[in-house]
Amino acid sequence: MKNKLISLTDAVSKVKDGMTIMVGGFLSNGSPNKLMNALVESGVKNLILISNDTSFPEIGQGKLVANRQVKKVITSHVGTNPVTGELMNSGELEVEFSPQGTLAERIRAYGAGLGGILTTTGLGTSVENGKVKLTINNIEYLLETPLKADIAFIGASVADKSGNLYYKGNSRNFNPLMAMAADIVIVETEELVETGEIKPENVHTSGIFVDYIHLK
Repeated sequence: MKNKLISLTDAVSKVKDGMTIMVGGFLSNGSPNKLMNALVESGVKNLILISNDTSFPEIGQGKLVANRQVKKVITSHVGTNPVTGELMNSGELEVEFSPQGTLAERIRAYGAGLGGILTTTGLGTSVENGKVKLTINNIEYLLETPLKADIAFIGASVADKSGNLYYKGNSRNFNPLMAMAADIVIVETEELVETGEIKPENVHTSGIFVDYIHLK
């Protein structure tokens, strides 16, 4: 069995300038914040960030934004990180807003091998700008394309050494979806156990999707 354990240094060394990264969590709940701190310290730049939010200026992926290491964000909201708004308004940061449910489905679509999703959410708003519209059964839809990343950084409550993951409560959020939508998946876990110690019915993400594990 492949040893999936990885150090902070080795984990962040896989991120190169200009890469697209996904970061799991919801306002830092279930986020891999230790990995994000190391990524900030690495100085990598010009990243494209896909995440539900940009957290807070002093936490997680919010620090990447505040430190001007991100050139574009694809997200559902930025209200908790005033730096994101400032950089967006000054033209220093490109922000693509995607409604929260649509964002989740676009990530899921890539993992499921779909060419896109159809939704009525965003019709008649700026969300529809530049997007294909389709009419099916006399109902108009927006075609939203899949999202993928070079690397996904996700957080887990418990991981076994094979990479099977368990998330407590609402820390699950975007993490399982992102684990299926990236070339490389690196998980930060609060607890590491032997393979088989997580009951099969409690495995929320299969180890087949996880490349590396870092113990928080």
